[in-house]
Amino acid sequence: MFAALDIFLALLIGVLLPRVGRRIRPDLQSVWRTYEVFALICFLGDWILLAELPLLDRSFGQVGPSLLLVSALRWVFFAPAFFLISKQPLKLHATLLLLVVGLLQAALFAGEVDGFYIEPFRLTVTDLPVSAPAFLPDRPLRILQISDLHVERITQRERDVLSQADSLKPDIIVLTGDYLNSSYVNDPLTIRETRQLLAQLHAPYGIYAVNGNTDAPVTMHALFDGLTNIHVLYDEVLPVQLPSGTIYLIGVTMTQSGNFDARGLASLMKSVPPKVYSILLYHTSTVINTASAKGVDLFLSGHTHGGQVRLPYYGAIFTNTYYGKKYEMGEYTVGPTTLYVSRGIGMGGGLLPRIRFLCPPELVLLELGK
Repeated sequence: MFAALDIFLALLIGVLLPRVGRRIRPDLQSVWRTYEVFALICFLGDWILLAELPLLDRSFGQVGPSLLLVSALRWVFFAPAFFLISKQPLKLHATLLLLVVGLLQAALFAGEVDGFYIEPFRLTVTDLPVSAPAFLPDRPLRILQISDLHVERITQRERDVLSQADSLKPDIIVLTGDYLNSSYVNDPLTIRETRQLLAQLHAPYGIYAVNGNTDAPVTMHALFDGLTNIHVLYDEVLPVQLPSGTIYLIGVTMTQSGNFDARGLASLMKSVPPKVYSILLYHTSTVINTASAKGVDLFLSGHTHGGQVRLPYYGAIFTNTYYGKKYEMGEYTVGPTTLYVSRGIGMGGGLLPRIRFLCPPELVLLELGK
């Protein structure tokens, strides 16, 4: 279906519209010929660019839906240009208008290259100081948050995650869900490669994980059973002893009901002693009001991917969360609680394009205390 729609748009914009244009304005033959050739080159270039992604081990989603999205954006530029060119009184005006359209189409192509090939692999590290007690005698406690891996196959991005995690030397690593891309949750090779990736993580005071919305119980068991380096928190409160104090980690299992999970968090908080430092690990920000009401000090989540595609001065176009843009990415203060929403590492699955634009993948290094 997607392939048929892609071909239809290519023929409509690159062949049919120019032929109609020749009948309307036969004096613009060279302009229509340029329009036709340029449009077909754009569509062919898009197809090659997207079809090469799995061959180059970049991403592994379906080509058709991504191509249809790009084709639709090209239509937004080409269709109005057709009507405007046909109304230009002079050939020079039509040529200048076609040049403007060409520049816009070239910009779209540059955005494709960045969004599909460059930015998904430009792994960043966000260093976030957090006001907290001193848990180590001589320096801040370093907690590395890794969220939303969404592994399809191990690519350079995942290898960079391991390399950065090694070089940052965190004291604690926390994993906040969505380990496999939703299109690959039943793929044996993806599960095996992701287990190998997770097994290589190390931190002296432990690695702690919770599930995400793509992580059904069977997936969590397939990924983590037998990995002795990682403690999975299934609705659990765990005190972590440190040289100068104790942190209480609260791991809430994500279900399909935010209200149910909020009640679960409220129940778990009864096990947390008063006046201790608490860190909540939960995949989304949906329980933030409960976390704040119960006095959670630090809440680490992900899920939004920062929107994956962001616009200047506006931010995320879509976040797939209950709160919309309210907690789309980054640091927020809600009552006594510091919330951090990670942009994550990978990208959404299914029919979604494997793209990041103005939203590179992120590791979060939190430094607690002085």
